[in-house]
Amino acid sequence: MPSLRPETFIAIGVVLVVLGVLAWIDAVMATLASVVVLGVLLVVAGIAQLAQVFAHRRVAVQNQWLAALGGVLYILGGLLMIEEPATGSVFLTAFLAGCLIFAGIARAVWISGHRTVGNWWSILLSAIITLLVGILIWATLPWSGLFLIGTLIAIELIIAGVSAVMFGLALRKQA
Repeated sequence: MPSLRPETFIAIGVVLVVLGVLAWIDAVMATLASVVVLGVLLVVAGIAQLAQVFAHRRVAVQNQWLAALGGVLYILGGLLMIEEPATGSVFLTAFLAGCLIFAGIARAVWISGHRTVGNWWSILLSAIITLLVGILIWATLPWSGLFLIGTLIAIELIIAGVSAVMFGLALRKQA
């Protein structure tokens, strides 16, 4: 089994932090780029799904046309995201806001039936925060749609980079 090299973790961490800072500096560009990449992935997935449908066209499968329709919709959605990444980012951000609003409400309803359990309020607090984040994102649309995805990617890259550097430094101390 090869040993873990601290320098590798430190180098990767530094690269991730630099990429995260660049994404944070231009969060709109990071958002648009990520939407284009997602669009490309949808097109590839749609092509793969259509290829599977045609590869198995001699197999008697009920509703095989639904799989073909799904592939076509993947391709169309992907092409739309590639052609109009700003609109795609606003749509994805609106979808995220809706999911957060739903999750906050669902969590609050669920925990209301478990108030006899200790620390139930911590789940209620998390539900309220999730609901408020969803509402804030929704209220700031369409502007939040242009920078939110890129900002979240930047934050993730920076955190992943810092943690990789810290792990590499710990490995170095351990050696």
